[in-house]
Amino acid sequence: MHESVHAESLWLTMDDGAEVYVRVWEPAAGAGAAAAGPADASAPSDAAGGPRAVLQLAHGMTEHSGRYDDFARFLAGRGFAVVGNDHRGHGHTGERADSMGYLADQDGFERLVDDLRAVHEWACRRWPGAPRFLMGHSMGSFLVRRYIQRYGDTVAGVIIMGTAGNPGLPGKIGRRLARLEMRRRGPRHPSMLLTSLVFGGYNKKIRSPKTAFDWLSRDAEAVKAYVADPWCGFVPSAGFYFDLLTGLLLIHDEREIARIPKDLPMLFLSGDADPVTGYGKGVERVIAQYERHGLRRMTSILYKDARHELLNELNKEEVYGDILKWLENHAGGNFA
Repeated sequence: MHESVHAESLWLTMDDGAEVYVRVWEPAAGAGAAAAGPADASAPSDAAGGPRAVLQLAHGMTEHSGRYDDFARFLAGRGFAVVGNDHRGHGHTGERADSMGYLADQDGFERLVDDLRAVHEWACRRWPGAPRFLMGHSMGSFLVRRYIQRYGDTVAGVIIMGTAGNPGLPGKIGRRLARLEMRRRGPRHPSMLLTSLVFGGYNKKIRSPKTAFDWLSRDAEAVKAYVADPWCGFVPSAGFYFDLLTGLLLIHDEREIARIPKDLPMLFLSGDADPVTGYGKGVERVIAQYERHGLRRMTSILYKDARHELLNELNKEEVYGDILKWLENHAGGNFA
């Protein structure tokens, strides 16, 4: 059904002047104003009916939104609009700013959340009246979890994929190390030390791994494509790790979790062979923490033998189908 999809890209300027690259996929019959191109990208769609709903994507660290093309076309071919940006320090956004692996001079994690909010507001103008959902993978899931602490009443539901539990003391130690590296070598300097500490053990349960990234997927071709992608797998800066760990600690703060709307639908997806999620245990801890705050509309799916990138796994069609079904079941709302 991909032939019925209209895809385009555009740049949005944030309130601090940063330019963020955005990809859009939608049903071809609902292209409407999209056919006018990026110059008219903020205009509402004039197609009859519009999309069934809008799914906004937040990609993971050291990757980019272009890697979600197949999944986005799958949804767009079934009546959904999909929009996703390249985060600061990543993809086209990072390349244009000459800041690959670096987020911002101040409050980088919060800046990424602000960018998601700006893209959300753009999507509201583009597809007025359509229910809006937010989905994040890995680092993107952390951003989504922060977004719903700040703006949870603006979305009809969220999909949290490949997320991690509270880093606790190791996270605080890592943040101190990041701050020390920033002082010694500057915030933009690539940090091999922190990259090794964060990712070094991820392959340990994989027998005879062929690459440093086998923990991403059982699909060797998907891993090969990741390794070959110049915008994937790079070494982030010390400033990036400081911001990331700051955000990780923030999204587990009890006071901030209390701000999440109690009736917000959530779908948690993870693989039981994913080291980022603690092989599923970290996700269980997140759900338990949310339950203590009265959040009840949570669904979780744990895929047997699946690794970190569920959308690039051997069973990705199953994952696609589960996401589609959940979206269809929750697409009746209308949120500002």
